[in-house]
Amino acid sequence: MNNAATSWPKPEEVGEAMAKAVRRLPGAANRGGIEDVNVFDEARRELASLMGVSCPERIALGCNSTWGLNEALFGWPLQEGDTVLATNAEHNSVLRPLYRLEQSGVRVVYVPADETGRIRPERWKETVQKYRPRLCVLNHASNVTGAVNDAEAMCASAHAYGAAFLLDMSQTLGCVPVRLEKWGVDMAAFTGHKYLLGPQGTGGLYVRQGISLRPYMVGGTGIKSDLKEMPDEMPVHLEAGTGNEPSYHGLLAALRWSREHPADRDIISARMRQLADGLAGIGCQVIRPEEPCMPVLSFVIPGYTPEEAGDILTDSYDIICRTGLHCAPGLMKDIGMPQGTIRLSLSRFTSEKEIETVLSAVRDLAESV
Repeated sequence: MNNAATSWPKPEEVGEAMAKAVRRLPGAANRGGIEDVNVFDEARRELASLMGVSCPERIALGCNSTWGLNEALFGWPLQEGDTVLATNAEHNSVLRPLYRLEQSGVRVVYVPADETGRIRPERWKETVQKYRPRLCVLNHASNVTGAVNDAEAMCASAHAYGAAFLLDMSQTLGCVPVRLEKWGVDMAAFTGHKYLLGPQGTGGLYVRQGISLRPYMVGGTGIKSDLKEMPDEMPVHLEAGTGNEPSYHGLLAALRWSREHPADRDIISARMRQLADGLAGIGCQVIRPEEPCMPVLSFVIPGYTPEEAGDILTDSYDIICRTGLHCAPGLMKDIGMPQGTIRLSLSRFTSEKEIETVLSAVRDLAESV
């Protein structure tokens, strides 16, 4: 019940592909040279289709979305006195780079969320209009409440007032439809180990045609070794060092498996309703954003701190959940949960029986107060 942290189970094909990759004789390791298959380019093509991107080469592959966010935030040409607009719903993978930018004289303005963790487009637009930032950053969906934000509308507002737009898709890619080119998104970071069902150590950054970032990480590329700077062309412009070939074989297998076995969103929504209704019926305080929403739910059990309840659920009932601030400290005040929450996050594999098990355990805790 912790798929917003990392997905489990993975398709069997993921582990098999990774095992095969480490057992076979490699070719050019940094380019994915098993049996002349460039696994990085194959994964890029699958990702481009999923993202609504026509040029796969605009997707740089790295180790996770934090890498991609750092490349975007530190690679964008910000100067002292410039303004960056973000939101209270951002994850620490955005907040901490922004704090470092503040130390160099960049002003950061945060848009508050509503009581469900969603950023309202009209409030976003008003703030963009007021502060005229050079760069806007948006968490596509809250990792705390699951509320999905209107990326297309907010990107349009950013562009209307001269700002570039960076989208954090860590929670959404693989679960909700994404159309980056249609929406006009300038940059978008993603991870492979959540709803893409891939292994950890995969993720990256999409950069729109016409945008060139100053690479945050530099080093060997395997090509154009005579250059003192990173090659100009994407994706190698941002891909320094040897890539994680075994994990990208796993991600490629996951992407192909997901394409052949699309998730039943109606079933996932039904499981979420079952969970939310059941928790509310027990007397828990449940945060329930309106659709669109990820299969993520935050709640508290009266009489327990989130940490106390989470420890009992894990130790006594073998229910893996997440508790606390969820790396999103700015959001807790907005949603009225300053001490944090218990978070449960479902996947396509979550069964009705598993939901019943969770509700039974929470009922035990609530009745023991």
